[in-house]
Amino acid sequence: MFPTAFTHNVTQFARTLSLPERVTHSPFRNMALETLRRRNATLDSVFYDVKAVTAEEAFYISGCLAAEGAILVVPPTGGPPLRLYDTVDDFIIGGGAKIDVLAVAGVGSSALGSAAFGRNIADAVGRPVAVVISGYGLADVMTEAMGGYFLFGYLNSFRHAFERLDEFFGRPQFGIATHLSTERLCESSLDTQTVKAILSDRRFSFTLLVGHSKGNLVISEALYELAETQRPVVEKLAEKAKIVTLSARIAMPPVFKDVVDVMGEWDWFGEINSRPTIPADEIVPKAWHHTNTELPNHLPVTEILQKVLTPRISATILTMPAPVPAPAAVAIPEPLPAQAIETAPLVVAEPPLPEIPEPVVVTLPDEPVAAVETVHAEEVAEPAAVVQEVAPEAAPLPPAEMPAAVADVTVSEEVIVPSPAPIPSVKKSVARPRVGGGGGRGRKT
Repeated sequence: MFPTAFTHNVTQFARTLSLPERVTHSPFRNMALETLRRRNATLDSVFYDVKAVTAEEAFYISGCLAAEGAILVVPPTGGPPLRLYDTVDDFIIGGGAKIDVLAVAGVGSSALGSAAFGRNIADAVGRPVAVVISGYGLADVMTEAMGGYFLFGYLNSFRHAFERLDEFFGRPQFGIATHLSTERLCESSLDTQTVKAILSDRRFSFTLLVGHSKGNLVISEALYELAETQRPVVEKLAEKAKIVTLSARIAMPPVFKDVVDVMGEWDWFGEINSRPTIPADEIVPKAWHHTNTELPNHLPVTEILQKVLTPRISATILTMPAPVPAPAAVAIPEPLPAQAIETAPLVVAEPPLPEIPEPVVVTLPDEPVAAVETVHAEEVAEPAAVVQEVAPEAAPLPPAEMPAAVADVTVSEEVIVPSPAPIPSVKKSVARPRVGGGGGRGRKT
């Protein structure tokens, strides 16, 4: 709990530093609501995962804890710091047209809780999220006194009846307030008016709407008002937008078909503020109303959204084509043992040998031969690739026993069968007659 307590204390300390400046504007209203706004920041530290907000970000938004209608742009964890925009025009100038996820938090309705809720959603979708701050004004005080915290789903209509109190005591002009008359501002709360203005603006294109607790009611009211006044806008939005409600089941216009209601199994607080006729699509086991991951029985916003936004496995299986039957197994003969391969004889067809001319008998004189012609190997035509080995020569005879005639050269042919390695190219060697001084054979012609 230390990270949560640290973020909460930084926010409260920075809030104290900015009090003198805020009192100069609408002193009665700010002094009357300051204690309740600090209490709501404490509630949001319990109900939301405020440790996801850095100390610098908490200090930055502390002066606008209850800026009803202001817009926060919250990037994922590890990204650039969050940004606060007072009006819709500032939001557009800051690049809001590129954002396609809109969220509204509930419970204490402070900027701290909204920032934490937006950070959890941004981590789930992997891109920045726009969060409208619900705020806390005199109208909320009157609704809360009537049990609005426990019955906001049924008493929200009374909240709008007290909007004139905020206008009378000088409510700050956040959100879309600068574009609306006093009469229009008194029709509904400023957070609802801001959500309605953003969703109806053609410069935005939202594909995901996420609410928690009372934030679901704000989204629902904005969509119902648009359905009555700008039907084509709502129909176009319903074609591409998905709505996810957390911890309170609130009715949405029938034109929206892709709505997922998520409830905790032990969330009695959200159950008494839900419509009993709307069933829950996702029930988180052993979860209560809070989303603070440092407390037990929390509702894990990031994990739930990742699950809801991922296509279901069952739907994927139904769309897959029927499996193609596997081909029949083909019998493959077993290879011969290695020993059999080594010992099996290899029969090689012998190519015909070239015709050898008849040997010519030459009578040698008694005196030693002075010179003997050398037979060039090139004169003998080489046959096809067959290895021929020359028979081993006998020892040379002494000069006295030299025969008078030259016998034919005996050529033995032998086929060398290699081991299982690939058969190399076959070479031929031609026996050459031996010519020497101590005796030898005659030459072959």
